Amino acid sequence: MNKLSTLPRDSRDTLFLLVVIAVVVVPQLNYLPWWCGVLTAGVLLWRGTLAWHNQPLPGKVWLVGLMLATAAATWTTHRSLFGREAGVTLIVVLLALKTLELRAKRDAYVVFFLGFFTMLTSFFNSQSLPMAAAILLGLMGLLTALVNAHMPVGKPPLWLAARTAGKMALLGAPIMLVLFLLFPRLGPLWGLPGDAMSGRSGLSSQMQVGSIGHLALDDSIALRVRFDGAVPPQRELYFRGPVLSVFDGRTWHSAQTRYPGRVLPSANLEVEGTPLKYEVTLQPTLRPWLLVLDAAVQAPVVPGHEVHMASNLQWFTQRPITELLRYQAQSYTQFRHGPLHQTVGLQMSLDLELPAGFNPRTLALATQMRSEATLTHADTAKLVDAALQRLASGGYSYTLDPGVYGRDSADEFWFDRREGFCEHIASAFVILMRGMGIPARIVTGYQGGELNRVDGYWILRQSDAHAWTEVWYEGRGWVRVDPTGAVSPARVGSPQRLQAPAGLVVSAFNSVFGPVSPDTLARLRATWEAMNNSWNQWVLDYSQSRQLNLLRNIGFSSPRWEDLVLVLAALLVTVALSGAVWTLWERRQSDPWLRLLQRTRSRALRAGLVLPLNAPPRRMAALLQQHYGTQASAAERAWLLRLEAQRYARVDPQHARRTLAQLRREFRQLSWSFT
Repeated sequence: MNKLSTLPRDSRDTLFLLVVIAVVVVPQLNYLPWWCGVLTAGVLLWRGTLAWHNQPLPGKVWLVGLMLATAAATWTTHRSLFGREAGVTLIVVLLALKTLELRAKRDAYVVFFLGFFTMLTSFFNSQSLPMAAAILLGLMGLLTALVNAHMPVGKPPLWLAARTAGKMALLGAPIMLVLFLLFPRLGPLWGLPGDAMSGRSGLSSQMQVGSIGHLALDDSIALRVRFDGAVPPQRELYFRGPVLSVFDGRTWHSAQTRYPGRVLPSANLEVEGTPLKYEVTLQPTLRPWLLVLDAAVQAPVVPGHEVHMASNLQWFTQRPITELLRYQAQSYTQFRHGPLHQTVGLQMSLDLELPAGFNPRTLALATQMRSEATLTHADTAKLVDAALQRLASGGYSYTLDPGVYGRDSADEFWFDRREGFCEHIASAFVILMRGMGIPARIVTGYQGGELNRVDGYWILRQSDAHAWTEVWYEGRGWVRVDPTGAVSPARVGSPQRLQAPAGLVVSAFNSVFGPVSPDTLARLRATWEAMNNSWNQWVLDYSQSRQLNLLRNIGFSSPRWEDLVLVLAALLVTVALSGAVWTLWERRQSDPWLRLLQRTRSRALRAGLVLPLNAPPRRMAALLQQHYGTQASAAERAWLLRLEAQRYARVDPQHARRTLAQLRREFRQLSWSFT
């Protein structure tokens, strides 16, 4: 600390600027090549060492060599020197290299504004709340460094520059808020970037047995739901995703992707009851499907997307979802769909097909159950009930870690392991149904969720990913059957879930601060997730439709984006004029003593006496005496001397204000007549 306080101002300011640059670059490290972070850190440490020891800067040979090495590494990594990723990589390294030639104030200004630009590129990768907080910290650091560079010679404390920078930021905040609210959102300028490419739904158009089980360890949020009115029981919250009908022995596939040209039966959706209205905030998935509650008749309202429904009730958009997406939907929990009767022309063979040579013991079990059913004239419902009863009473269990299944996964589940995750159970159940000649298929999506009582949203996480089945009944169509509920009713009937091991953050927190109750951790997480949700809803997803709704609320009947421009322009003009008026008023209010002195000079000028502009009150009194002799009133001269004393005498400030007010009153009472 003593060494730091004795450093020259240039060295101290340079060290502070290097720390600020590090703060700006750190949020980018997860998205930059490893060598870029290492090179940037090395250059900053090198420059800091030179400033600490007050040593000369390196020559141009070093700079040119490092620049060529950076260009070569960028080309090797990105196969280009242009584009977003390559450009950001070069900018970060250039920002660090520029610190090696900080020889003049002009160089410092280049570093400042290059730092501002680098800071903004962080939003290419993420626009999350933590990223925004990191950017705000970097912004305040850069503003502080910029203000400090404009301070006079000497060694002013950095806290003084930080205070000035904070005032500047607060003064600019209202303008920033107005621009955020009213500047027209015109795509693709306002499209959300980076989070899109890092997002995932956890679901796919194909499912290998065991793949969904890995998502149980992923506690990240997949979607948020806000219901408009009553919320259905948790056991009815099935958000439909890909429907898988094609099985090749190891992997289940969607019929649309496996056989895109094949004609599939019509949906024939019929619903009953009152629809549930809700709003979904879906995280980026890089997939073209929407997740809706079973079953939606009307198309979800998705801004900027055209949507359509497949015959299996799955909803699609025309392009993959690469940004945070919010949409409204209506669904019915009471419905039936699909053909009611098997006919010759009905192409349901996909939902009966099984690959040859797989799961022989399961097929034998199916043949046995079908034979017994034929003797007792059992129908499909009784066969399904028999399979569910076998799951419930046969010693089967629901687990996150069932081990790796082999070639005949259904055989292993029914006869050997007798444990599995939802996709193990659903796959084995569908294979058994098809072995009995009953059409069946797998539906993947999310089930259940939990209510965040802080903001009222239902949260479905990747760990809520689920696989269930649909079985075709004569006269009823496709009917949802969730065999996991027979093995573990808590999975679909209550908020209970299989718990993954505590994460690294929680374990570290407990080791430092001691064990924390689960309720406390749950409340903290709910609060944090509510904050993130508010950030997503009101900042990241503040769209043009919300802007137009704002105009409707202030009186526009049919607002358009042009109206946003007019309102924004009117506000800016009003603010500019108000600022000009305030500046004039503030200038007049800046020094009441000088204004009173100017009024005295003006009064003397009207009386025929020209006084120098820099004449103090004592000089003005002498000039009065010199020009007019005894005709000059002693009262005016005494008043001028008292005016000078009020300015320069050492008196209490409150007394000085009272004296100035009295002098203003006396000024109006004096005659100021010298002839």
